[in-house]
Amino acid sequence: MIASSDRTPLPRTFFDRPVLEVAPDLLGRILVRTTPDGPIALRLTEVEAYDGPNDPGSHAYRGPTARNGVMFGPPGHVYVYFTYGMWFCMNLVCGPDGQASAVLLRAGEVVEGAELARKRRLSARNDKELAKGPARLATALGVDRALDGTDACAPGDTPLRILTGTPIAPDQVRNGPRTGVAGDGGVHPWRFWIANDPTVSPYRAHVPRRRSS
Repeated sequence: MIASSDRTPLPRTFFDRPVLEVAPDLLGRILVRTTPDGPIALRLTEVEAYDGPNDPGSHAYRGPTARNGVMFGPPGHVYVYFTYGMWFCMNLVCGPDGQASAVLLRAGEVVEGAELARKRRLSARNDKELAKGPARLATALGVDRALDGTDACAPGDTPLRILTGTPIAPDQVRNGPRTGVAGDGGVHPWRFWIANDPTVSPYRAHVPRRRSS
């Protein structure tokens, strides 16, 4: 259960900061997904920072497109993309309007609504695996491109919102290379996670995809 003191929504000013400040500060915060069947709440345990034009690993490195347009908008909005022809991944836009940066939500612990998440994640062997990885997280929460551009800081009812939760002490935050990022962007130690948390996904280096013959 989420304590009443942890349920205050994060303001837009939280996201209107450099991405490398926002990313580790998101650990321990609560993401709430409101669905017609009820809410699902997730405690964030692993994230990755992407710094737009300064980051070869970012979708926004080469400028705005129809796909990444939300990244160039105001902070506090949700950027959802489709990958490998089968999965959705969810990001939170940060920094000032017009400067594209975002934090990929990589993993979390379902703290409310686990029964709804289990229905979407039938292959999960236990609740620790419900949102262990960015595609699993989006699947467990029912996030797809229809939610791209959602304002997580809007007043009133919104399908996605970030609550204060309980920030993680700095000595419990770890960082290292981002998972599966190739080229010059792969060297940045911009993945952040909570030490020894069982919901954090394993690190995997980038492996080039082979074209079928």
